[in-house]
Amino acid sequence: MKTMQELRTLLTSIDHKSYPAYKALQGAYRYSDFVLSIDHVQGDPFAAPSCVSVLVPMKAAGFPADFLSPSYKRIALQDHLLRLFSKKLDSYAFRAKGSGKSGLLSCSRCGQQILERTSCTITGEGVQLRFEIGFPANGRTINAAELAKILFDFLPVCVHTTLLYGQLDAKAVADVLSLAEDQAYIRHELNRQGLVAFVGNGSILPRESGVSQKPLPGAIPFTSPSSMEISLSLPSGKTIQGMGIPRGITLIVGGGYHGKSTLLKALETGVYNHIRGDGREYVITVSDAMKIRAEDGRSISQMDISLFINHLPGGSDTTAFSTPDASGSTSQAANVMESLESGASVLLLDEDTSATNFMIRDELMQQVIHRDQEPITPFLERARLLYERFGVSIVLVAGSCGAFFHIADTILQLDSYQTYEITQKAKEISAHYPWTPSAPPYTNPCPPRIPCRSPKIAQEDRLKLRIQGTDGIVLGHEAVDLRCVEQLLDAEQTAALGYLFLYACRHLFDGQTPLPSIVRMLYAEIQDRGMAFLVESKWIPNPMALPRPQEFFAFVNRYRGRLFR
Repeated sequence: MKTMQELRTLLTSIDHKSYPAYKALQGAYRYSDFVLSIDHVQGDPFAAPSCVSVLVPMKAAGFPADFLSPSYKRIALQDHLLRLFSKKLDSYAFRAKGSGKSGLLSCSRCGQQILERTSCTITGEGVQLRFEIGFPANGRTINAAELAKILFDFLPVCVHTTLLYGQLDAKAVADVLSLAEDQAYIRHELNRQGLVAFVGNGSILPRESGVSQKPLPGAIPFTSPSSMEISLSLPSGKTIQGMGIPRGITLIVGGGYHGKSTLLKALETGVYNHIRGDGREYVITVSDAMKIRAEDGRSISQMDISLFINHLPGGSDTTAFSTPDASGSTSQAANVMESLESGASVLLLDEDTSATNFMIRDELMQQVIHRDQEPITPFLERARLLYERFGVSIVLVAGSCGAFFHIADTILQLDSYQTYEITQKAKEISAHYPWTPSAPPYTNPCPPRIPCRSPKIAQEDRLKLRIQGTDGIVLGHEAVDLRCVEQLLDAEQTAALGYLFLYACRHLFDGQTPLPSIVRMLYAEIQDRGMAFLVESKWIPNPMALPRPQEFFAFVNRYRGRLFR
């Protein structure tokens, strides 16, 4: 490994040369208390910036071993350090001058959620930060003096002030770890107490805008109905109260604009931990909960949707159904069944984004269009079976159909952003409107699907990934549309999905192993090795954030190439 002084000498030797001479800098350099690694050098000053990383040995970083275990503490600490480093790095961006992207300094921009990212990893070896630098140039001529400012003046300050425990605010670090421990405790309590979600009193559920995940200033804090309020004594020593939503079928009703969908949205994102100050720190949902919606036009491959759809005109087999262009009802049926295959224990649905003919079929319509003329068995008639036979709880927002009162175990009303439990009242009223389900009998679903061995995409070399935010990804020439996967919240999760998928295609799809088993193996490997191994190169061209297994299933199910036999 070369030294910091050798890097200075090398920089001097290539000054004023043509830009490609920067390639000579690739390699690792030892500074006094960290190692700088120049992993990839951009081709010219207008290209994507160079990828670099720093590794601070744990002896220099000084973080106690108990900060790294259990994993939720390590992930919270990584997130905290990345935010600090990113903010400090921003303060030096473009202070080194030049053409194109000269002087750019950038790393992952963390949102409100706490995610495991490749941009910051902590192991027993030390703390590693990956980021980007725009190597300075005048035109296409190397400006080594400006790069020297970045590497020898700016970078050491960023490392020393944000990655060494002795230089950090110890109380702030302790608060980050304490919050992570409290959130993990609440998740454990959900299972122990038979709950699917907890919403802490005082939580701020509305967001600032449709394009901002920050809390809405002046929003009314959440208050639990007294009949559903539980108290939790947290590891931090504080006791909090809030609403515990029990397993079963929970119906959320109320007038328009009163906060129904806002509550459901908070439950959707409650599968992730949130940073202090977000307002949803104590909104915790079981980690495998899945948002379900209609998704016109999506593809479906070899999925058993016979729970909801049968006897199609033309005789298509709905126990192994495929289409490149699903209708709203068919797509929602597939989304439900795919969620069950992914291991989801809770389904979250909003009437606003559901297909009406999938959700309900009123009595008058049944009299005009007889059941033997209708292939769809509505969700209303299958919801109890989902819970009672498969153990899958449901949280449903509805504002226009009272028939759901008949199947609900718990009924909440939102009125002017206040939550009330009205189960008994709603049941008494609905008793005056008899409803008899008439769903046909259902046998157990078909076995899990088995991906083909070495699908075509696995055989392509130098496959390019184009990340389109959280909207989707293009793998070579194949686009995967993820716009309706609503719990995918970060573009770096999208990048990870692409690499996860390619790795699974090349190494795990063997034509014999069911998809759920493959996903378990894949995530077990990530737990052991991190995410960097997914990228078959010495550098990570796209930063990654770990998605849940549920989002990986969603990605696979939206890939339009032939995957399942």
